[in-house]
Amino acid sequence: MSMHRVLTTLACTLAILTAVLATARPALPSPASALASAPVSTQRTDRATPAVGPTVRTHDGVLRGTAHDGYDTFAGIPYAAPPVGRLRWAAPRPARPWSGTRDATRTASACPQPAGEVPGGSTDEDCLYLNVTTPVGTAPRHPRPVIVWLHGGGFTTGAGSSYDAHRMATRGDVVVVTVNYRLGALGFLARPGLVGSGTFGLADQQAALRWVKAGIGTFGGDPHNVTLAGESAGGYSVCAQLASPAAAGLFERAIIQSGPCTGRPDRPFAPYAAALPSARETGARFAAGVGCSSARDTMACLRTVKVSRLLAAQEGDQQPAYATPLLPRDPAGALAAGRFHHVPVLIGSNHDEGNGWAAGIIQAGNPVTPETWPDVVAAFFPDPARTKAIVHEYPVTGPDGGPVFGAVIGDADFACPTLRTGDLLGAHVPVWRYEFADEHAPPLTPGPPPFPLGAPHASELPYLYDLGGRPRSMTSAQWRLATTMIDYWTRFARTGAPDSPSDPRWPRRTVQSLTPDHTGPTRTTATRHHCAFWNALP
Repeated sequence: MSMHRVLTTLACTLAILTAVLATARPALPSPASALASAPVSTQRTDRATPAVGPTVRTHDGVLRGTAHDGYDTFAGIPYAAPPVGRLRWAAPRPARPWSGTRDATRTASACPQPAGEVPGGSTDEDCLYLNVTTPVGTAPRHPRPVIVWLHGGGFTTGAGSSYDAHRMATRGDVVVVTVNYRLGALGFLARPGLVGSGTFGLADQQAALRWVKAGIGTFGGDPHNVTLAGESAGGYSVCAQLASPAAAGLFERAIIQSGPCTGRPDRPFAPYAAALPSARETGARFAAGVGCSSARDTMACLRTVKVSRLLAAQEGDQQPAYATPLLPRDPAGALAAGRFHHVPVLIGSNHDEGNGWAAGIIQAGNPVTPETWPDVVAAFFPDPARTKAIVHEYPVTGPDGGPVFGAVIGDADFACPTLRTGDLLGAHVPVWRYEFADEHAPPLTPGPPPFPLGAPHASELPYLYDLGGRPRSMTSAQWRLATTMIDYWTRFARTGAPDSPSDPRWPRRTVQSLTPDHTGPTRTTATRHHCAFWNALP
């Protein structure tokens, strides 16, 4: 296989791997293996009512959850009807109310996805559930801010239940909601005449937000103070919801982690939105791949195909489609025109976003040396003039060019687009920027990487969540940073600003550097990441 084909295939594959990986798996070429998780249920669970536990009465019925030390959890709450049968590739419908008391002690199925990111994968379409974590006491003196978390995974993998939010909930006195939404072709198929084409997963997110607005009060949350937050594809989902007219009034603040709103198809590692014609071309290939392209009624044929076959036929990466009713404009264009929901935004990326991907590509047998470097660059930037410019800007002078390759990926796909997104947002709304820069962040994969990874994609997540219910092994300084970050995130959710009069250390119009040894503003982010070069590159 040619170098170009190897690298291009890996680019498409690795760009989706930002969901939770199982610790039992061998090291994979993905930064997301930082999110090693306990197994996520992929089967429908018995909903018999447990004998003890906190109960709440929602608009759909009574739930019994699980009491923990200082917090309660309510898992597997349906926010929409199962998208099965005729509801496959249809807008989410309201969940059916239940009688009696529903068991909310165990998580529900992850949405259909290939094996790997969720151990064993999932073929269960009955997956539109969310999970609530709240400090003890569902009747606080004042309603608590609400954070709705959208997981990453390249719009192809992941599950809300992989994120244990109890540290954020208890430390910040907030209610945290984690959400499943449809993924892959089941979430983003586009076909001519198909209502909702290319945006079913985004519509699910909006249905979850409507559920929160209607029902989070019974968990002690404030329906008038909802922060929509996400990482990678989840962060880009926040961008899409900012640009979606249908999301008006569904959230009051936004947090975007490593999912800049200016993603582009020629920068293959960061998420982006596809134009509807392109998305329909992808849909046509998908229909042909499962034998439905020549059927009299293509959609009727597709709705009869087994999930396992659909997963096998879908392309490696998926994107939401714009030029659609739910997402009329590319989020980047919407931000540039000021046509988005004007709410405060907290946005940032990690110092070494690209290193995990670079390490994986090298481990797959593609060394980066002075001799191979021009071919490696050409695999991702085929235009000869661009290749020459990048090789000159980022020279590889020794036998281990992995860090240089990682810098190109991180700077081009994340750091500079994140700064650009912040500029576009900042012309209209308050924006707070950060860069997570712990150079000794807990390792992303078992086994030694080919070079030190620093703070790669997804490495900030263990500082905010226990992934798969297990805390990461961190130093005391790293735990202090985790506490600081949770304070910043939850203070932003409460007030719209991450700092406070007693802790005024995050000036606007600067980037807050987050490290174990120092947390404070920096004005050199654009220079360190060669953003003048990338912004000028045709």
